[in-house]
Amino acid sequence: MQPDEFRQAAHELVDWLAAYRTHTAELPVSSRVEPGSVRAQLPPTAPEEPESFAALVADLEHIIMPGISHWQHPRFFGYFPANASLASVLGDLVSSGLGQLGLNWQASPALTELEEQMCLWMRELLGLSPAWQGVIQDTASTATLVALICARERLTSYGATRGGLQAEELPLIVYCSGQSHSSVEKAALLAGFGRTNLRPIATDGEHAMRPDLLAAAVTADLAAGYRPCAVVATTGTTATTGLDPIAAIAEVCRQHGLWLHVDAAMAGSAMILPECRWMWDGIEMADSLVLNPHKWLGVVFDCSLYYVRDAQHLIRVMSTNPSYLQTKADGAVINYRDWGIPLGRRMRAMKLWFMLRLEGAAALRTRLRRDIELAQWFAAQVDASANWVRLNPVHLQTICIRHEPPGVEGEDLDRHTLEWIGRINTSGVALLTPAVLDGRWMCRVSLGAETTSHEDVAHLWVALREAVE
Repeated sequence: MQPDEFRQAAHELVDWLAAYRTHTAELPVSSRVEPGSVRAQLPPTAPEEPESFAALVADLEHIIMPGISHWQHPRFFGYFPANASLASVLGDLVSSGLGQLGLNWQASPALTELEEQMCLWMRELLGLSPAWQGVIQDTASTATLVALICARERLTSYGATRGGLQAEELPLIVYCSGQSHSSVEKAALLAGFGRTNLRPIATDGEHAMRPDLLAAAVTADLAAGYRPCAVVATTGTTATTGLDPIAAIAEVCRQHGLWLHVDAAMAGSAMILPECRWMWDGIEMADSLVLNPHKWLGVVFDCSLYYVRDAQHLIRVMSTNPSYLQTKADGAVINYRDWGIPLGRRMRAMKLWFMLRLEGAAALRTRLRRDIELAQWFAAQVDASANWVRLNPVHLQTICIRHEPPGVEGEDLDRHTLEWIGRINTSGVALLTPAVLDGRWMCRVSLGAETTSHEDVAHLWVALREAVE
């Protein structure tokens, strides 16, 4: 494709995307295709000769679009907000079009320095101190893995440069909330700790980690001859947006020399609101933290901010320095290849830069406050209605609910819950995600799509009551 052909096709594609965003609210929220139906419409082999752009767009319409779940729909209340602000989409287009690859600073000075500045901009917006230095990773899963590797290497005095965990005499232990995201367990496995050395800590009535039980678990492991290594605390757990008490957990970590990583993947965006920063009180005592601007904030996936208090330790753990990547600028600049796992890095900062410049922080704060107010309104409707139960404190934008008809308990209640959620999702009116809490199925209502209004949330409440009838 030549530049002139690209220009014409890109104009058509932008018009197509703009039309999609204009009419998204008119579509069923979730896809209704059967498993395998999309693939069945695709040719078994790649074309030998070029096809027309018109043919490609036609297949986009008739094959791909029916298999799309509309994450930007105003009545998308499942999983988590995954806003793809159109301002950020433009930045992502520029990033892809420029085709930069951040092997080191010299490979693309603008890639590195824009990322450095975006991490500083976000640090200020989040109210963090200058003690933190940031890097953009792909997802929180990667950031948590990096954090646990750094924790492991600090405790073992960089044991990976010798025999690794196989050379350690005592097992290293990682602690997390029983409500932690599945990526924490995965990170512990990939970092070599082993599932048996991961300690889920029980939570309180508000689904937050109990520091007293954490302290007791650390003491018990020390007495049993283990080596406590790290704690992963969460600000805004996935199922309930539970808020682990960071300050109290940090004190346990300080007493025993443990690495404290804070997972604020979704809720971290709320910290641009000064009134929400109590939710991670004690954050300045942590060693690392992660938040995802590609969730509630609105940046196109993927864009995960990982901050550390000791960048030199991170660099020592992650550094690679082959001769073909060495330059005269080394030592005077940041080489972000030494701040994470991949060598090659995309220009992810571009989409964050576009969004912040074209929307402004004030507009982002207004939208987040709107979502919190809508969540409070929805929670009030649940609290005032017979047979509806709210299962979590609503500090952010997620409301956990269950409909409990008289006399319906146990597995019958689970069946009832999954059936009415299924009816909502199948109808296309909205999209909800179920989850298990304290052994029983419940419904998560996760607000935060960019175009969601009070009317959309009110319509959901009507649909829920109709579904259970």
